[in-house]
Amino acid sequence: MTDTFQGSCLCGAVEYQLSKSPKALSHCHCSQCRKSHGAAFASYGSVLRCDLQLIRGGDNIKSYKSSESVLRQFCCHCGSSLFWSRNQDDYSDWISIALGTLDSTFTSDNQKHIEVASKASWYHIQGHWPQFQ
Repeated sequence: MTDTFQGSCLCGAVEYQLSKSPKALSHCHCSQCRKSHGAAFASYGSVLRCDLQLIRGGDNIKSYKSSESVLRQFCCHCGSSLFWSRNQDDYSDWISIALGTLDSTFTSDNQKHIEVASKASWYHIQGHWPQFQ
């Protein structure tokens, strides 16, 4: 039996489903993630592209190429950050889901903070998750 996870943007114009549980949960503190989410960090989990299905509103997704290899996707109506992915290298068949857009209950005991050297000066990381520069 496969668990599925539902997600959507803030206004509901985009709805998606994951056929697998997100992996590689990361709380990214890089400046691009902070700016894209308007928060101290962005929390993402990854699935293979084939495990993400857009249920509704695919035409409401806009893309922004934030670097040579990274594409960020968001709802064109409400601005919700939804996904990011690499278009080259080893992980081009994966897509990262903004975990705050999940509507289904989701938990994970395997998380980490990344890009902590770039973290917001006003934020202090607490908790027991590993931290990586």
